[in-house]
Amino acid sequence: MAGIFQALFGKPVSTPIPAEEDWRTVLEMPVFDGLGDNERATLRTLAERLLAEKTITPVSGAEPAGRDIAAVAAQAALPVLNLGASWYGTWNEIILYPEQFVPEREVTDDFGVVHRVRQPLSGEAWEGGPLILSLDDVAASGWRDGYNVVVHEFAHKLDMKNGAVDGLPPLHSDMAAAGWAAAFEPAYADFCRRVDHAERVGRELDLDPYASESPAEFFAVLSEYFFELPDLLAAEYPAVYAQMRRFYRQDPLKRLEAFSHDPATP
Repeated sequence: MAGIFQALFGKPVSTPIPAEEDWRTVLEMPVFDGLGDNERATLRTLAERLLAEKTITPVSGAEPAGRDIAAVAAQAALPVLNLGASWYGTWNEIILYPEQFVPEREVTDDFGVVHRVRQPLSGEAWEGGPLILSLDDVAASGWRDGYNVVVHEFAHKLDMKNGAVDGLPPLHSDMAAAGWAAAFEPAYADFCRRVDHAERVGRELDLDPYASESPAEFFAVLSEYFFELPDLLAAEYPAVYAQMRRFYRQDPLKRLEAFSHDPATP
């Protein structure tokens, strides 16, 4: 996994292997609070498998440390803790920028006019292609404040697994698309209304307004809250939380409640 990977302009960039201390430090991050010893061992195994299967490509001067690599891999492993790494499919590259990156895109408006748009991004997932992350934003993830660019982009990869990027990942055999829609569609419509109202009156919401961009972003952003602030998501949209609990086959709220009541918890 250590190896020399080709980055921008063909220049070789060395990507470090996370040391044991890197793994220990990363697994102490708040987003992993409440995981038992067996779950942490499984998470570590999944993270190492992801690193073995995906090429890490630093670009634009990014110089990831071993802890950065471990943080990406461990947080990517969290959503598939009880699903397995195969759920992420066969794409093979994670590209790391040092900070937000600004791709140039062509956008056609409602009048057929094509505009060139440059918008800073913290992460991006391409269907069938690479997953891109900003190291600055990776460092800001995992602190149980609702923001997690790693979970967000890897949730998009799960959404893409059945084709359309529409906020509906491939469901398990004991789940129904109708049940998913019954939870997500009214929640998304409600949230879009709340975002519009908040913008008119200049009020902030507890959930990130970016979730109103599309059903796909609603799923990805709420996946961040599912793992980072499950109590907030369960309070705001309990039916959505219930569907995510069944899909991810995890219950972070129960895990967090048990952790907070553990006498050994500092």
